[in-house]
Amino acid sequence: MLTSPSPAAAGEVTRTPDRARRRTLVLLGLAAALGATILASLALGVRDIHPADVWDTLVTWATRAPLPDDQDTRVVLEQRLPRTIVGITAGAALALAGTLVQGVTRNPIADPGLLGLNAGASLAIVCSALLLGVGSPLGYIWFAFAGSAAAALLVFSIGAGRPVRLALVGATVTALLTPLVTLVLMQDQEAFNLYRFWAVGSLAGVRSAALAQLWPFVVVGLVLSVVMANRLNMLALGDDVAAALGQRVGTTRVLSGLAIVLLSGTATALAGPIALVGLAVPHAARRLVGTDYRWIVAVAVILGPVMLLGADVAGRLVLPGSELEAGVVAALVGAPVLVAVARGRSVAGV
Repeated sequence: MLTSPSPAAAGEVTRTPDRARRRTLVLLGLAAALGATILASLALGVRDIHPADVWDTLVTWATRAPLPDDQDTRVVLEQRLPRTIVGITAGAALALAGTLVQGVTRNPIADPGLLGLNAGASLAIVCSALLLGVGSPLGYIWFAFAGSAAAALLVFSIGAGRPVRLALVGATVTALLTPLVTLVLMQDQEAFNLYRFWAVGSLAGVRSAALAQLWPFVVVGLVLSVVMANRLNMLALGDDVAAALGQRVGTTRVLSGLAIVLLSGTATALAGPIALVGLAVPHAARRLVGTDYRWIVAVAVILGPVMLLGADVAGRLVLPGSELEAGVVAALVGAPVLVAVARGRSVAGV
């Protein structure tokens, strides 16, 4: 005998398409926001350029037609376009790294800096300036990347398998390396000047040649993030439950750790230790699409660049005739998120 479905079952069937539709609309809205932020990044600054002129310049450049030799064209193509591309790359990398860190550690206030990445990169940069005489962004990016990777690998090798211990080891490595950075800086003025420029966290002065050397690491990290997304859903249920569902928990942590190293190391090398992007974006993503990491990863790829580029644009406009670094503005935006988490108002499910 056929029976009609229960009201609860019918409600669940109705909610599932509604939830998918809402999440799709969120992604479309964020994509539109990213487009607007990119246009603002190319048009606004000390020298404002009309959006129509920006569009004409990009179309002319893309079609390899002759470009006018004027100041606006040089500003768009030589200064703001590389800066915008780096902001998109670093923002997405930081957001994805923060998502993976929170998923692996099951810690709602975790971000890439928790694993000692920033401290490792800082020590590598000041040592490269002191011992090898490195003095340019293109010269120190590999040292920053190597320092971040070494610190993260050390933390994961000691704290792997236990989220609480992972966080404690990361804090310990940071506490150990930070005084060493200070000790080196006290001995060399050139190292101090280089570190001061990098440590603020900024997209200004970043050359496209630096991104050309590091983009493969971001691509590999992005692919690993997509692959790990569903595994993180099971890991959120606990190691025992994930293992009972057939997941190799150790493999998940190793691959996620590799993605974190690649993404965080690249972003830190390119833009410096920009704080709180990796913390704020995953929480905002959960607010928008729930606790499914497959959707969180998709949102983070778009929302991270929106936040970082938005901070960079705001920093150009807040001080007429000058700039406030993107790292400072991003910290001001992300700090309220940290306060909300500390007060227990963040979304559960990490």
